[in-house]
Amino acid sequence: MNQIVNAKRIVVKVGTSTLTHSTGMLNIRRIESLVKMLADMKNMGKELVLVSSGAIGVGVGKLGLKARPSDTPSKQACASIGQCELMYVYDKVFSEYNHVVSQVLLTRDVIEDPRRKENVQNSFERLLQMNVIPIVNENDTVAVEEIEFGDNDALSAIVARLVHADALIILSDIDGLYDKDPRKHPDASLIARVEEIGEDIRSAAGEKGTSLGTGGMITKIEAARMATQEGIHVVIANGSRHNVLYDLLDGKAIGTLFVGRTKGNA
Repeated sequence: MNQIVNAKRIVVKVGTSTLTHSTGMLNIRRIESLVKMLADMKNMGKELVLVSSGAIGVGVGKLGLKARPSDTPSKQACASIGQCELMYVYDKVFSEYNHVVSQVLLTRDVIEDPRRKENVQNSFERLLQMNVIPIVNENDTVAVEEIEFGDNDALSAIVARLVHADALIILSDIDGLYDKDPRKHPDASLIARVEEIGEDIRSAAGEKGTSLGTGGMITKIEAARMATQEGIHVVIANGSRHNVLYDLLDGKAIGTLFVGRTKGNA
């Protein structure tokens, strides 16, 4: 895990299942633990960007809905409500460790327009120069199918490429990539290191995500492919694991490491 230990600029992506309880309400203990580790990473001299899911899920919880809505206007409404709550909590907890955060909401059309993409990159660069932690989410309140990223795993890989990150850490509700679904196969083995993402890796990833989130392992594999092509090292690890980020920075072999490809091998 030296690739993560030595990384200077790191994007951390945290999913809805890590941030919330099954009710959709925020998991305060989990968020406080996550923020404490991120604040300590900043104190070590790391440059951080946090890609945080959860706006729609938190909105669902605050409204007392039984399930994530399927229609676009309802999802947009939930996102509008949940994003306020998310940023309030992040700002409050990070400020306890004397760190400043900012909110960056993106849609795909911004990234696909060269001039607007350059503006986004300039904004990220200046925020990092100012020692700020940008907190990124898709702008779900206005996003429709034509301008959606699809999921925040893809968004995290795009952000990692935009900011020229050294590493991307994807925190999920599973320990990493297994050779088969561990929920169905007790003998499944964790794949510790992936040098190349081929069909065997994709087939091991499965398909389905959680009821409150949008992604699954397959979306994380695709994000890893996007990032590693740019030489960015990627780790998928369990966000509920105690001290998960500390363990990664201590070089412990946890999760699955996808090795960034050198330009000569890309």
